[in-house]
This record gives sequence, structure tokens and C-alpha cells, in this order.
Amino acid sequence: MTPRRHGVANAGAAHAAPVSSPAVPGPARPTLPMSRDPEYRALMEGTRITKADILAMVDRLDVRFLRLQFTDILGINKNVEVPRSQFEKALDGQIMFDGSSIEGFVRIEESDMLLCPDLDTFRIFPWGAEDGLVARLICDICNTDGTPFVGCPRTTLKRQIARAAALGYEMMAGCEAEFFLFYKDAQGDPTTVTHDVAGYFDVGPADRGEQARRLIVADLEEMGFEVEAAHHEDAPGQHEVDFRYADALKTADDLATFRLVVRSAAERYDLVATFMPKPISGRQGSGMHTHPSLLEGGRNAFDDAKGQWGLSKVALSYVAGLLEHARGFCAVTNPLVNSYKRLVPGYEAPVNVAWSTRNRSPLIRIPDRRGMGSRCEVRLPDPSANPYLALAVQLAAGLDGIERGLEPPEPVNKNIFKMTYRERRHYRIDDLPRDLHEALDCLEKDEVIMGALGEHIAGRFIEAKRAEWQEYISQVSEWEVRRYLGTY
Repeated sequence: MTPRRHGVANAGAAHAAPVSSPAVPGPARPTLPMSRDPEYRALMEGTRITKADILAMVDRLDVRFLRLQFTDILGINKNVEVPRSQFEKALDGQIMFDGSSIEGFVRIEESDMLLCPDLDTFRIFPWGAEDGLVARLICDICNTDGTPFVGCPRTTLKRQIARAAALGYEMMAGCEAEFFLFYKDAQGDPTTVTHDVAGYFDVGPADRGEQARRLIVADLEEMGFEVEAAHHEDAPGQHEVDFRYADALKTADDLATFRLVVRSAAERYDLVATFMPKPISGRQGSGMHTHPSLLEGGRNAFDDAKGQWGLSKVALSYVAGLLEHARGFCAVTNPLVNSYKRLVPGYEAPVNVAWSTRNRSPLIRIPDRRGMGSRCEVRLPDPSANPYLALAVQLAAGLDGIERGLEPPEPVNKNIFKMTYRERRHYRIDDLPRDLHEALDCLEKDEVIMGALGEHIAGRFIEAKRAEWQEYISQVSEWEVRRYLGTY
């Protein structure tokens, strides 16, 4: 891929062919010590990182700045950056910030909040900065007395993890977050002009995103990810990088980091990376297929060689819980107005509440692997979701199925996309919400999902999303003008 440094004549046109530009060498790869430093590698791969470990490492490598990273309720990465003189204070969880400035956190009259870092998330950014190396820690949000803040998305996921642990389970999850790479226009603003015309698994020269994707993989590996594969997706300019599954909290942390790394690598190629679910009309959208399983005493609780389809009763009840609450958690896993432009027939994304042991058209698919690889694939979520809340509501739904001993209906191994309405009714296949407004209605009616979010997050999330919907329906789109202006 040739990095692009200039605007394009047809900026804004969907999936247009790139305008030719002078060949420019790719971004210089910073020469940083981490990738070759055995002590830093050992620190990343260790089980527990201490304050002393971090202070010794930042001094030895001359790390100049530390980002205290967190997400707001809508899943947007935020951070407070401190210089070396404040590192000890930051590691002790004594850095305060104005919570009233963050979407959905607190009222202005109760604005002070603390950033409480998880020391195991210490990483040094591989791309560096002009002023020196920069590290990061992922933080929980706490009240000024040190107690957990009820509006912290990471703490919300921790509550469901603790609920699973009380039942004897540990949630494991892998997520496939797809994204697009687009050019910028002459002013540096994003366009939907893609950098290639490739499709599934294509190679160069059709796949002109190879080099940017390799830079993403290299950066992820330097931050401790085990990357399993990277490839071009179906739509022009669409990509996927798959990293190894982990426990639910680490997976959510990794997803937040992944979005940051992808955007940084794209910027170094003068591209824009977007996790918007459906940026181009008439093309596949981006999903975030989630692969959950439960461990029980070190073994996969979903696996049962003697069970029907090789699945345990725990697995089937978990699937039943996901199906029962899918309409309720859809607003959380698919939180944008644009999310529902992806969930339409004809583009491989699910539109019905069903499961299958064979095909990919239903909401939930059971991959063929068994043993430790036994899992379900939830094909509903998209990468705009808050990763902590998305995993929390899915875990809550599955655990509800286990606690109540729910049984799923028979799997639907026919292609649902090609079924008639009568056939879908015969299999009792329900529809997913058609838009954000309907999804929010379903969320408000689902006591299990509302309870998993908690009153604070549920209330502020719904309030923000109702406002987003209201703003959307008050707009007049180009489609409406083309369709109606000259006719009525």
C-alpha cells in the first residue's frame, strides 16, 4: 500500500478508485527498546505487576508520560495523561478528574472522581512520541472515597464476572472486530473513499491495505497481543485482525486497546480507520462476532462429548439465555442509529433470533470445534459497542439461562435469509429490533439486562440514545429528497 498524503478529487464518494498520487515511503517504524527488551517482555507476560515493577521499568526505559485510560458509557476511549513526576501518585490511584465532563458519568454538582489503575494493564505504546516514550494503564473509575463508581463500564463487567464466579464459572471470550480504512480529503477530514477494491482474503495488489494491517499487527504484538490472523474482509477497504481469546475482562480491555492501535496505525498512513457498523450503503457492514465459553474448574463447561451436538446442558442453557434476552441487549451490543443499517437482510448479518449448529445466518452459531474449543458465536454485536457493557449484558443473559435451566428451541439449520415469513413463524423465529428506537424499548422491558447495567448506566445510556434517535429522525436525508422531492 502506498501511503496517501494528499486529498482526493472525489472525496466523499463511496468505494471509488483511488486517485493516483506520488509514491511515498511508508511511515518510519520507530526504533523502540520494548520489542527486544527481555525484562519488559517478562513484565508483560507475568501474572502480577507491582508498583515497584512499573517504576523500575519506566526509569530504565525513560518513559516520560503515562496515560490513564478508561471508557465513557458510550465506549469512547478517554484518558488523563501525567508526566513522570506524577507516576507514583497515579499508580496509587490518586489522580482526580472532572467526571461531569464525561458522557453519562455524574452531575456537575458531584464531579470529582478518581482513576484507579489496574497495574496488570501496564503497556508502553510502541509508536512513541516526539517527547519520549508513553505508557498506559487501564483504570476503573472510583468515587473520591475509593469505592467503585456505579457508572463505570469496567466495574459493570466485573460485577457480572463475580456473579459467574459465584456459580463456579469464568467467562472466556474472543471477539472479531472488523473495521474500514478510508482516505482523508484535502482538508484532512474523513471520507468513504476506500484505498482498495479487494474482497474476502484477497492479496496485493488488490489488497492495498496490507502494509497498514501489518503495522497494526506489529503494534498489537508489541503490546502483548497474541495475533492469530489478519486478512481483508468482504467489502472494499474492510479488514479484520483476530487476536487470541482471553477472560472477559482482558478481552474487553484488549478491544479498547485494539481500537486505539488501529486508529494510530491508520493515521501513520494518512488514512482514517472507522469502526462505524455500516459506512457504505450496499456493502457488508462491520461486525464484532463474540465467541463466549465458560470454564469450570479449568475445563470447558460447554463441552460434553455425550451431550446432544457435543454440547453440555450448561452450554444449551447459556444459548437459551442469549436467545431470550437478545432483543433486550441489542441496544447495548448495537448502540448506534447506523447499527441497524447493518442488521438488514442480504448482508450476512443476523436479523432473526435463532441459533444453528451449521449455517451462519442465525443470531447464534455453534462452531465445529469441541473440547476446549467448544463455544457459541454471537453474530449480533458490532464494533461500535462499549466492549465492557457488550460482554456484561451477554454474560448476564447467558447466566440467566443457566440459573433458570432454560432450554433452547431446536436449532435452525436452514438458511433463514431464504425462508418465507410463514416458515419463520413455523420455527417460532422472532425478529431483532428494526431500529435503535425499538431496541431501546426492548431494553427498558428486559429486567435482567437493565439489572446487569445498573440503574445509573441504564438510565444515562437510554437517555443519551433517545436523544440520538430524536436527532436522527428530525433530519431529512439525501435519500428522501431524491425519492420524494420531484414526485410529491
